[in-house]
This record gives sequence, structure tokens and C-alpha cells, in this order.
Amino acid sequence: MEPSAGDTPLRGEVSVIDKALDRMARVIELALALAFIMAVLLNFGNVVGRYLFGASLLASDEVQVFIMVAMTFLGAVVVTRRNAHLRMDVLVQLMPAPVRLALRIAEQLLLLALAGFVLSQSYFYASQMLRIGRTSDMAGVPMWIPHGAVALGFALIVILAAWRLVTVTTRGLDEGTAEPAGGEVRE
Repeated sequence: MEPSAGDTPLRGEVSVIDKALDRMARVIELALALAFIMAVLLNFGNVVGRYLFGASLLASDEVQVFIMVAMTFLGAVVVTRRNAHLRMDVLVQLMPAPVRLALRIAEQLLLLALAGFVLSQSYFYASQMLRIGRTSDMAGVPMWIPHGAVALGFALIVILAAWRLVTVTTRGLDEGTAEPAGGEVRE
């Protein structure tokens, strides 16, 4: 679609950035689906080994926990991109548009602050795990990996919240919260 004469340069950039963020969310979704399948297969293999052969994979529970940690914090990125966080907004919907816009901006600023704080703490902790070379007890997984998944998730949430703040303040309330057609991931 060709930009119209009334479009600002930011509108063109918005669609490119939105498409890139949509692709990122889709890649994360696919990776999480594969991780979930891996966790289920690992669990199934462990059950079969335990009940049929009397032996189990010692590290399987530990690895499954790490997979679930990654799924939780990277899944939160997809939820943030879709703007599908659980919220109580019955009263907000009844308020005038300027109040809803102010609340939306405040929401993004609060999300930026909180996600930024968790990002800084989790990055610091993952860095310490990498520096000291700590590994998990049974599987020998470097502990910076599961802790790094937390940091990665919150880093991506910070990026998404910052972008949503930009889109809400430049395009307005309707543009910043619009749901996409056709199942695409959007704000």
C-alpha cells in the first residue's frame, strides 16, 4: 500500500517496525511450541524409562523446569506484543478518550519501569552465573542460560513497551491499541 500525502515519515517506519515485532513474536511462539514438545517428550521418555525399565533420566526434571522458566518469560513477550495481559478495564472503557489515553501512557511508563528493574536485576544475576561458571547439579546446564531467559524476556518487554508508548503518543489511543485482523500479532 502506497503512503498517502498526509502520512508522516513515522507512519512508514511504524509499519516496518510493527512487522518486525510481529515476526519476532511469531518466532518466539514457534520456539516455545518446540520447547513444549521437547518437554513433553522428555517427560514421556522418563515415564516410560521409569515404569518399563526401572531407570529414569536423572536430569530430566531439572531440564523441564528450565524449559518452563523460558516458556514463562518468553511467553510473556508474546502476551505483551498482543496486548493480551490480564486487566480490569471495565471502568476505563467508560472514561473519555483523553483519560483513557493518559491511563494508557501511564500503563506503558509503569511497565517500562518495572520491566526495566527486573531486567537489570536478572541481567546482573545471569552475568554472575556466567562469571563464576555455575552449572546445574544434575544436567550440567550453565545457569546463566535459564537466568538469561528471564533477562531476555524482560529486555524484549522493555522494547515492546517503549514502542507501544511511542505509537500511543504519536498515533493516538485507537492506533496504539488496535487489534489486528487475520490473526496477526499487533499491539
